Amino acid sequence: MNNHKYDAIVIGGGHNGLVNAAYLAKAGKQVLVLERRHTVGGATITEEVYPGFKYLIASYLISLLRSEVIQELELARHGLEIMPLESTFVPLLDGNYLADWPDHDATKHEISRHSKRDAEAYDEYSRTMRRLALAVRPLLDLIPPDPTSVTPNDLATMAKVKGTLSGLRKDDFYLLARLMTMSAGDFLDEWFESTPLKGTKATSGIIGTFMGPRTPGTGYVLLHHYIGDIDGVFRAWGFARGGTGGLSQAIASAARSLGVEIKVNSPVAQVIVKNGVATGVALENGDEYFADIIVSNADAKRTFLKLVDSKNLPDDFINDIKRFRISSPACKVNLALDGLPEFTSLPKGKEALLRGSIEIAPSIDYLERAYDDAKYGGWSRKPFMDALIPSLLDPGMAPPGKHIMSMFVEYASSDLEGGWNEEKKAEFLDVVIDTLAEYAPNLKNIILHKHIMTPWDLENTFGLTAGHIFHGELSLQQLFFLRPSPQWSNYRTPIQNFYMCGSSTHPGGCITGAPGRNAAMAILEDRP
Repeated sequence: MNNHKYDAIVIGGGHNGLVNAAYLAKAGKQVLVLERRHTVGGATITEEVYPGFKYLIASYLISLLRSEVIQELELARHGLEIMPLESTFVPLLDGNYLADWPDHDATKHEISRHSKRDAEAYDEYSRTMRRLALAVRPLLDLIPPDPTSVTPNDLATMAKVKGTLSGLRKDDFYLLARLMTMSAGDFLDEWFESTPLKGTKATSGIIGTFMGPRTPGTGYVLLHHYIGDIDGVFRAWGFARGGTGGLSQAIASAARSLGVEIKVNSPVAQVIVKNGVATGVALENGDEYFADIIVSNADAKRTFLKLVDSKNLPDDFINDIKRFRISSPACKVNLALDGLPEFTSLPKGKEALLRGSIEIAPSIDYLERAYDDAKYGGWSRKPFMDALIPSLLDPGMAPPGKHIMSMFVEYASSDLEGGWNEEKKAEFLDVVIDTLAEYAPNLKNIILHKHIMTPWDLENTFGLTAGHIFHGELSLQQLFFLRPSPQWSNYRTPIQNFYMCGSSTHPGGCITGAPGRNAAMAILEDRP
């Protein structure tokens, strides 16, 4: 029993939990963060699984991190350094390739090798997606309203939504409405004809999502990944020095400097509720901590179906949470290498492409077949991969002369038939390596260590239900005022003084910090 009482307790030291704690402390609250693992960051971590090799065992890139979070928490002063990821390389088995460069004209020239028509369309596509993304982006920072409510706050927020969308040109508004309900594949078919171009563009519609590129709704997921920027550069992707763990450590440092107390190895077993009011938490070891404000950074299912006694929640709310879609399609693979992979289709003089993203996504049909293999409880025989060689960007990630390769892989069902075990993990890891070796034949000869995190591992290690990196699908029925439940999308819950700040809330997944920041704003509205 701990008799000390805090102003706020945050359950989970993932990046959103740390952001939330920092903002609450900045407002003068005395805050305690309780993290179940030995280190903060949740899935946003870097771990030295093998001596000298620092793995990005879960999240791997930064794009959607809100610039407000970087500036308001002074993360640069706390060690955050983001290096731009300057290219995308799509190797093809016929010896050709597609490259995307930071320079628009260079990319346009590259596309023209595959289709002159697509090169011309690329200008208008880029302008259009930028307009749509800039129109939607202000919604990320809103506390979602209840559109059926007539309270002053909800009416004011609805007016902001209307004002944001009314700024769109009429044809862009119609296009946005269509894109929100279309599949990424159908949307891209309207713009382009080149198979590899459509394949690589479609990946933004399926990352972290158990849907294929032909599934309606993936159009929004595609747009979601366009919304970010790095230091004002629109739709730029970046790599944090030290890996994503470097970001978490910077946020933790900022939080501590504001007075936040962080306890690791402190898994929470239950939220203590008395007469409908959250008053504290009990750890798995029996220790109890008390506060006026309790905030969960865990996903909606873990929060409301495991940490809270169901007798404290309305039946319709529990049913909403049970219906919340959270099946995961993703694995994370890391390889320690004794050299660089030699891609057959990489031209001499273009080795700089290895410093960017490497995508195994030769066509929309390839991605759709990968989805088909997995959707009935299986895995892709030829998976999609988004790979990165972090040691080329930050040499400290591996010993001298060695490298690490980090791969985000889809699809492998969290509901694998018969369940995951060590044998199936090894089997799917072989599928991933065999597929990549078709493009880089020397790969198997330079592997020193290999490591895989299946959805099963992601759940067991980080407490992510079903291993879902976004804490739930970014599907249309689970966005904005519907995430995670109608009437409870504003970071508040049916339990008084109990809030949510994780990616099960608006605006969803990716390393944004937005749920943590927005939740702090909601809490401070209630308890200034």
